[in-house]
Amino acid sequence: MTQTTDAAAAVAATPPAQRHRIHRAWFVAAVTFVTIIGAAAFRSLPGLLIDPLHQEFDWSRGTISAAVSINLALYGLTAPFAAALMDRFGIRRVVAVALTVIALGSGSTVWMTSAWQLMLCWGLLVGLGAGSMALAFAATVTNRWFTERRGLVSGILTAASASGQLIFLPLLSWIVSEYQWRPAAVTVALAALVVVPFVWLLLRDHPADVGLKPYGAKEFVPKPAPVPGAARRAVRVLLSAMRTGPFWLLAGTFAICGASTNGLIQTHFIPAAHDHGMPVTAAASLLAVIGVFDVLGTIASGWLTDRFESRRLLAVYYAFRGVSLLFLPMLLALVSSGVHLPMVFFVVLYGLDWVATVPPTMALCREHYGDDSAIVFGWVLASHQVGAALVAFLGGVARDVFGTYDMVWYASGALCAAAALMALVIRRRTAPVTMAA
Repeated sequence: MTQTTDAAAAVAATPPAQRHRIHRAWFVAAVTFVTIIGAAAFRSLPGLLIDPLHQEFDWSRGTISAAVSINLALYGLTAPFAAALMDRFGIRRVVAVALTVIALGSGSTVWMTSAWQLMLCWGLLVGLGAGSMALAFAATVTNRWFTERRGLVSGILTAASASGQLIFLPLLSWIVSEYQWRPAAVTVALAALVVVPFVWLLLRDHPADVGLKPYGAKEFVPKPAPVPGAARRAVRVLLSAMRTGPFWLLAGTFAICGASTNGLIQTHFIPAAHDHGMPVTAAASLLAVIGVFDVLGTIASGWLTDRFESRRLLAVYYAFRGVSLLFLPMLLALVSSGVHLPMVFFVVLYGLDWVATVPPTMALCREHYGDDSAIVFGWVLASHQVGAALVAFLGGVARDVFGTYDMVWYASGALCAAAALMALVIRRRTAPVTMAA
């Protein structure tokens, strides 16, 4: 406590001319951005693995999709515990360990010979590591280091994952096409390991560690004491949030968000386009274009979240996404003649809407759940990934059974319409909920 008080006094005594013109929070956000980009390599690979693994091992698409489904589910279910672990052990330690686990899981797949090994390495290990690198990481950094521009920062950090997809997807698709899938898995492992030193050397857990106020704060904020019982706290916050209506509406809408993005497009767009005669590299390039416009759309959504009502933004985003999916079967039917303008138009618009839902969802969590909002958002993210996991699996099964993805596109479009209505039902609140102890 004495050190914290001294740090606060030092900040107050520092003349304005001697203080940094650029707040340290922006450097922490930049390191977080780069970290998420490095970890995003694993997000680019599942859609590229389905056909090569099916051809080499003769595993059904449903079996391969089950491993992806485990990965996506654990990605979400780990997130709230990761947020609590960051409160207990610090951001740097948790993220460094998570990146190492991702590297171990991805690198181990090169020796697999059975489907259960795919589920263990890619499903369990990469899923657990990825969950600790989930959006709860971005939410924790945003909540600790910023009191102003939170919508913008959350949008930028969310866009980092899309930037990683933009960087790695064309590279990984080329590696898979030229050298098969194993070198691509090794590339993912190396990308995760390269980021670890940046996290350990440059990332800081709290502004008080360097004697600063959070960006935009008028008063110095002491660093909270480590919170013991991270798992118990995560469960306690969940049980308290479950007694409130907004939690269920946010979880429901975000489950549909995951189903229509990670579970559907990211996992099945490439094999679906390949079914219609499009080369894998061309389909991967279109998915990378989604990543380009995802960056723009998410940052713009963060800017809009600072200025407009979050629930109305969510309603617009989901409605727009649902309409887009209804047109996708018709657009895919035309790709045999090449990449046409309407498909490019779809990719651009879907990219703008891809994770634009994240900043307003984070804002609604802060509005309703205050200091526990990062953990609540972790549980909301868990629902996102459960929805993604369910559709990733069902999409593969539907392809095996019907020989086409059309039914999945239409069903997902209808779900997005339901999400738009659910978002409008979320009530406004002027003061955060006081969570149960």
